[in-house]
Amino acid sequence: MNAMQLDPLWAAIQQEAEQAAQAEPLLADFLHSAILQHDSLAQALACHLANKLASTMLSANSLRQLFGEVLEADASIVTGVRADLQACRERDPASENYSTPLLYFKGFHAIQSQRITHYLWQQQRKTLALFLQNRISEVTAADIHPAAQIGHGVMLDHGTCVVVGETAVIGHNVSLLQGVTLGGTGKQHGDRHPKVGNGVLIGANSCILGNIHIGECAKVGAGSVVLDDVPAHCTVVGVPAKVVARACKGTPALEMDQKV
Repeated sequence: MNAMQLDPLWAAIQQEAEQAAQAEPLLADFLHSAILQHDSLAQALACHLANKLASTMLSANSLRQLFGEVLEADASIVTGVRADLQACRERDPASENYSTPLLYFKGFHAIQSQRITHYLWQQQRKTLALFLQNRISEVTAADIHPAAQIGHGVMLDHGTCVVVGETAVIGHNVSLLQGVTLGGTGKQHGDRHPKVGNGVLIGANSCILGNIHIGECAKVGAGSVVLDDVPAHCTVVGVPAKVVARACKGTPALEMDQKV
């Protein structure tokens, strides 16, 4: 049994790439390099991210080897990658298949790159992790600290101008839109950034500041400034944000309903 038979997701991505190459011959070489020549999702991701993040300081070949080693060393990263792809496919109407976010969505690229820098940070390779953080922010316009903890099934829609601080925690099945900040409130050190629970939806251009907790399945309306804890299953909106609905049913991050 070959690798694609063992991995239906990778088989679907390969099939999508083959169809795309036939439909648009101008991109056949790109699709072959990015997907079709690889044996696994991890291998393809390492190559694709390396090509995007390469610079005069670190070549694509060096990054490809580094990323491949990290993905092989920590299987949980690939588990997160797969869950994030599924999240994009299910929650983003612009994602009609799995290969689209893998190839083209810089929010997806920013999250997966941070998963790699987080591993390096944990291995005390902090200088390299910070170097890559800077490069990732230049390429994707999302600035996510390597120490931040990010769960699985996270969708970072668009990714532009997203900032996630050092001690921030993002749970599983969270959706964040463009312009979201998970930041601090001043010059204090230590644990100073937000903790976002599972199933939370954070609307565009929202600022969540300080070591506060956003409860499970809460919703933060677009443009809000959140300075206090948000209870689970509540909707907050405004500057400063106030609770406008309680005991809300469902999982906002999965439903992607922006109404408040």
